[in-house]
Amino acid sequence: MLALRKATAAFGADLVHVDAPPSPGAGRVIIAVAAAGICGSDIHAFEWTPGYGFMTAFMPVTLGHEFAGTVRAVGDGVTALAPGDRVTCWPTVACGDCTACSADRPQDCQGRRVVGLHADGAFAQQVVVPAANCRRLPDDLPLAVAALAEPLAVAVNAVDVAEVGPGDRVVVLGPGPIGLSIAFVAQLRGATVLLAGLDDTARLDLARRIGIGGTVDLAGGSLEAAVRHAFGGEADRVIEATGSARSVVEGLAVLRSGGVLVVAGIHSGSLDLDLTGFVRSKKQLRAAHDTTARAFDEAIRLLAAHGGALAALITHRRPLAQAEAAFDLARSRQAMKVLLLPEGVARQEEG
Repeated sequence: MLALRKATAAFGADLVHVDAPPSPGAGRVIIAVAAAGICGSDIHAFEWTPGYGFMTAFMPVTLGHEFAGTVRAVGDGVTALAPGDRVTCWPTVACGDCTACSADRPQDCQGRRVVGLHADGAFAQQVVVPAANCRRLPDDLPLAVAALAEPLAVAVNAVDVAEVGPGDRVVVLGPGPIGLSIAFVAQLRGATVLLAGLDDTARLDLARRIGIGGTVDLAGGSLEAAVRHAFGGEADRVIEATGSARSVVEGLAVLRSGGVLVVAGIHSGSLDLDLTGFVRSKKQLRAAHDTTARAFDEAIRLLAAHGGALAALITHRRPLAQAEAAFDLARSRQAMKVLLLPEGVARQEEG
């Protein structure tokens, strides 16, 4: 079968033919992939940006962790799933033995492994994953839309970490797939949202089409002025999803005393922070990474309820055989979410 694999500690990845997986081991299932999204983490791995050196020990490895498909085979001991079930997968596989796992906090397991980064992922026709990580999907939820479950769950978790509630004034920095999803979830929870981008006309247009009430392109002015105009004052919450350390500093500058800023982006650089000013303002700086079981389940419910709107995040669909061109597209600022579709999967070319 065709697979996109990271084989060397350098820029790029290789489309290669590999053997289809054998019968799954105990507690595992084989999923026939219907659609897999290109994530920011996939792009970082593809570009080999700092922070992804951990992958070297697991290469060659098939990329791809945002996906949905149909169970093809189940291993011994799997009783909750059967061939033909439509599923998505939380790709974080916890060790099961550490203190965090014992406390039912698998998201905090420091020995966790991620499908598509530490183990073979879904940029292939089939993928083998633990059955316990799979979630059944509603029958009327298209599998391509269900492939948004993992990034939407990341967004739900970021909103949870920020403790966003009704009436909060929330600034979201970065209108990529995660940032736009964060804005969508925060707005559903009753917040007044301002989604900010920089030279992001196409993405901000899409945000408005799916119902995000407040958007601003900072190419025409400062974040501080935009927040004052939108809220008449400072923000209660700021959630960063840009990957730019500078945006964290700018976000703190528009946050009220005692407010919360959540960093959700992956950063290759460091943060230069005025600690005295930070302490005196009593602002809180938190990190949100990956997701939780509760947030993943909520993401599936949100897709079932709002799939018509959220499907607009999928701006391009490409066959797996065109993965290199698809990555170039995903790395541009014109695409939102690019899906890779294995050969044999019905597809509609867009964009």
